[in-house]
Amino acid sequence: METNFNYKDSAVLFIDVINDFAFDGGEKLIAHTEKILPNMVKLKKFAQEHHIPVIYVNDHYGVWQADLHRIIDRCTNKRSKHIIDQLRPTPDDYFLMKPQHSAFFQTPLQSLLQEIHKKHLIMSGIAGDICVLFSAKDAYMYGFDMWVPKDCMASEDEDGNEYALYLMHSVMKAKIDAIA
Repeated sequence: METNFNYKDSAVLFIDVINDFAFDGGEKLIAHTEKILPNMVKLKKFAQEHHIPVIYVNDHYGVWQADLHRIIDRCTNKRSKHIIDQLRPTPDDYFLMKPQHSAFFQTPLQSLLQEIHKKHLIMSGIAGDICVLFSAKDAYMYGFDMWVPKDCMASEDEDGNEYALYLMHSVMKAKIDAIA
């Protein structure tokens, strides 16, 4: 794991990892997600072992009741089941729903991070060139330090993923070193 990151003041964000992949481009996204899945599992385990809060921020999929189990039921299918099973939130994790791309837009994420005194974010998720990128932009605007491990983020297209990582590193000052 990254040695120059302050874990005491950190939280892990998993963005849109509970996903049905039932959309145009979903096949490409699931293939890229499967490549990073072992690293995401490793990140989750590291967070648990070091008592780093894990916060899931997820699309609502039309289930506005903010019920994690209903979202999981809605998203679980043959393609997604093994990913959801490996990254399923535990009772100690936080779960927030988002209406748009950013994990911060119209969610209580900023208030939660303030309440639990976290100013460093370790961000992982899908799609990296959309939702993770928009979340990183907002995190930067709110003054959070970020580490977005390049081997814990997937997008439909590799070029889009690489460009998003480039922007997060060069513009938003995020660390992008791999965890593996």
